[in-house]
Amino acid sequence: MGTEGDSFPLMEVNTSDPEASEPWDYVLVAERRGRRATGQAHRQLQFLEELKRKGFRYKIMEDREKVFFGIRAESRIFDLYRTLLMEPEGPGTRTQPAGPAPIPASTRIRIVNFVLNNTTAAGDTLDDLVKSGVFETRFVLHKGQDDLRKEWAQWRRVLRPQPIDNIRDYFGEKVALYFAWLGWYTYMLVPAAAVGLLVFLSGFALFNASQISKEICEAHDILLCPRGDHSRRYQQLSDTCTFAKLTHLFDNEGTVVFAIFMALWATVFLEIWKRQRARVVLHWDLYGWDEDQEEMALQLINRRDYQLRLHQHSYLRSSVILILSVLMICLMIGMAHLLVVYRVLAAALFNSALLFQEEQVTTAVVVTGALFHYVVILIMTKVNKCVALKLCDFEKPRTFSERESKFTTKFFTLQFFAHFSSLIYIAFILGRINGHPGKSVRLAGLWKLEECHLSGCMMDLFLQMAIIMGLKQTLSNCAEYLGPWLAHKCRLMRFKLGRASGDPELRDVQHNYLLNPVNTFSLFDEFMEMMIQYGFTTIFVAAFPLAPLLALISNLVEIRLDAIKMVRLQRRLVPRKAKDIAASQATSTTACPCSTPRTSRTPSRQKAQRTSLSAGTATTAMPGTTACRSNSGSCWPSACCSSSSSSMWPCASSSSLPGSCLMSLSP
Repeated sequence: MGTEGDSFPLMEVNTSDPEASEPWDYVLVAERRGRRATGQAHRQLQFLEELKRKGFRYKIMEDREKVFFGIRAESRIFDLYRTLLMEPEGPGTRTQPAGPAPIPASTRIRIVNFVLNNTTAAGDTLDDLVKSGVFETRFVLHKGQDDLRKEWAQWRRVLRPQPIDNIRDYFGEKVALYFAWLGWYTYMLVPAAAVGLLVFLSGFALFNASQISKEICEAHDILLCPRGDHSRRYQQLSDTCTFAKLTHLFDNEGTVVFAIFMALWATVFLEIWKRQRARVVLHWDLYGWDEDQEEMALQLINRRDYQLRLHQHSYLRSSVILILSVLMICLMIGMAHLLVVYRVLAAALFNSALLFQEEQVTTAVVVTGALFHYVVILIMTKVNKCVALKLCDFEKPRTFSERESKFTTKFFTLQFFAHFSSLIYIAFILGRINGHPGKSVRLAGLWKLEECHLSGCMMDLFLQMAIIMGLKQTLSNCAEYLGPWLAHKCRLMRFKLGRASGDPELRDVQHNYLLNPVNTFSLFDEFMEMMIQYGFTTIFVAAFPLAPLLALISNLVEIRLDAIKMVRLQRRLVPRKAKDIAASQATSTTACPCSTPRTSRTPSRQKAQRTSLSAGTATTAMPGTTACRSNSGSCWPSACCSSSSSSMWPCASSSSLPGSCLMSLSP
């Protein structure tokens, strides 16, 4: 059985291994100049000899700048893991072979990766050696991906079904489940996109038939008092005719029906996906597999003296994590308040600097505010990821799967507030905390809080969602593809200028080294992007019926874009086994669909008589109209009165009135 310290008893290197011609399982990379340092070379050899003692072969290959260490595990090493491979690896296979079954490539890489990451030499793990510069990086070689290149990673295959089983054999179950979920989500978006487009087109068909729009367009005898602190011009209600018609495109009779449809669609999508996932997992025969159990078993087999970490609950640690999480959520909400401050100051700047015409100021503020929010989202995404990682490290989870689950929950929660706090403000708060004429709420006592667009808050929400979602789907996808493509081309050009090798084996290793690096978050980032898109598609879909259509088009591109990146532009992901994407179920359930209150400000003449906008300059009350006196002594028309703070009285002569009330010119 070997000595007490041996991880693999009686395991010796077989120099005449028949697998010597097989490709390497893993490759370690080091700087050639760094090896000249005695300490660096000694630590490298220590680690490689430890791997050799465990049953690995290695080969040193050099070019002008780098040293590559090809590593391959002997077949005998996997006999110790046979108890973990009792379930059939092939789809639908349930008969045990007469002899030892060959190890699938994805399983082989997964086990080798685990052994490498848990091998220590002189107290240093592989991660420690990479951080200290002993090794530059490590990666898995691409091999046998020709079928995926032809059937999957091509733009002309954008409307073809995905080869999920082939993806699973090459990248592992976790990646395959992600693409199975993404494919099903895209398929289910077809009816949602069709209904949303129908609602939007029905607005075009009824562009001039809306009774509300007709009343607004014919309201030539109703004035809008000046808006804001700098405006001096009155507007007729009929001047907002165009905005009223545009609003009717997405805020019409079909909007409520569409919101109900999307609520039902989200529920049906989640329930049918559970059936789809169960079918896929049954097809792969993974119901008896458990990630935590496998991780613990791998640890025990790799190190017989491994001590299982006990679950440690600490009220202090939990309280600190809760407080820090709440503070981060408050910061995310504070980002929404920062947007409010920006829009208030931008409105004052645009008015004073005469950068826009008076009627264009509100639209300019909304558009620039959405761009500002998009930049904030990009910045806070990086901050949120760092904070979520720190909180997970402080929480000290026992296993990798537990750490991943906790990180997903924390990161998604922070991302939800970062993306949707401003939309919640526009949908439910904007225009409701501004006070009333004569007693307006002001920022720092100087600048009056902004109001909704002349056509209502739905227009603000529509523009905000259209800009943010449009930018995320276009700019993000372009950066997601062009960034790795340009980086790979630059690395390839530098390589061709300096150190092309004539050795086919070394050339293959160099080709894989020049691909873009991957990490633990490579797949997670793609998944989180889809979860945020799912939120945009469902939560405020009533204000933006075209969201499912944009998501459908984006996903058709996203599937092939991710495929091309994984197969052609990036190093090979380490395959991971999984039978569920539980995080997707949790986040999808969190992003529950809901409709947005219809907050149109001027839908009819009757509502126009009692709608207040923003305090501005003075106007004149018609003699004989009912009015009231405010606390400051100003005379208001009855449409602007607040029964709790004023008393009704007839206004018989001209008097200074705070603006921003709708009042009829006729008594």
